[in-house]
Amino acid sequence: MDKIKQNPIVKKLGFNRIVLVAVMLVMYFAFCALVPGFFGSAHILGALNYVYFLGFLSLGVTFVIATGGIDFSIGPVMFCCALISGYTLMKFGVPMILCLIFSVLIGFCFGLWNGYLVAYWTVPPFIVSMASMNIAKGLAAVYTKTQSVSWPRSTDPNGWFRNLVMLGKIPMGLIIFLVAAAICSFVLNNTKFGRYILCLGSNREAVRLSGVNTKKWEMFAYVMCGLLVGIAAIFFVGVYTTVQPGYGDQYNNEAIAGCVMGGTSMVGGLASIGGTVIGVLIISLLQEGILALKMTKDVQLIITGIIVIVAVYADVSARRRKN
Repeated sequence: MDKIKQNPIVKKLGFNRIVLVAVMLVMYFAFCALVPGFFGSAHILGALNYVYFLGFLSLGVTFVIATGGIDFSIGPVMFCCALISGYTLMKFGVPMILCLIFSVLIGFCFGLWNGYLVAYWTVPPFIVSMASMNIAKGLAAVYTKTQSVSWPRSTDPNGWFRNLVMLGKIPMGLIIFLVAAAICSFVLNNTKFGRYILCLGSNREAVRLSGVNTKKWEMFAYVMCGLLVGIAAIFFVGVYTTVQPGYGDQYNNEAIAGCVMGGTSMVGGLASIGGTVIGVLIISLLQEGILALKMTKDVQLIITGIIVIVAVYADVSARRRKN
């Protein structure tokens, strides 16, 4: 095994990523064998519909986890962004482009709020994210008067925003997601911002003693997460149209599972955007396969929970061996 890991090609591609791609292919062919017609484009597009918004959630939470923090509010905040901006569009007739920007701004505000509380008030990230989860649900319910919100369909003049998801037969959502992932990878691995984030997760005290403003960079990680969550809301409504208040929790675990499965350490200091992308593809394929097998959503929740435990255990074991 060590010889395989030391192979130049394997080292360049990443052993963990190769294993994840192999797992994804095995899953895909297993579903093809179990479900007649799963090989067709309909199921592939069904899985991609999940990738569009879950991918942005996972990219965002990767930055937070890399600092050693956590954010369990990303799902409800995504719903909050979609509900408030959608209600503003339908109730007050605000132009679509402004509502899309509004969605991103709401995500930004939540990210700024979370980051400020964690970095400057030193409130534990778990507590902050739990509080923000409830605030997001309550705020969306109050603003929309607990009503569900339906975004314009593709046949509506305002439905042009759905071209961001699917332009004819071109999966624009996947292209945009991969471009965003490439940008996030560059930021994380080739900028001062990314290096400080990873260093915060590795040895916060050493970074602080070297004269770095750790509070500022930690807050920026949550701001980045909030921006990506606001974008995720746009792609969610681009796929599913109707949004109901009080939901979104289930996407927290799935986004974190994709992130951790991809090689991002839950204790911080190590993150892989490429791994996150593959992890999201696996979670999305799993979701589509379970639906195709006519199993309930609860089965996916069980499997996702098991994936998180296995991924975290693998991370802890790897760190012990390294130490």
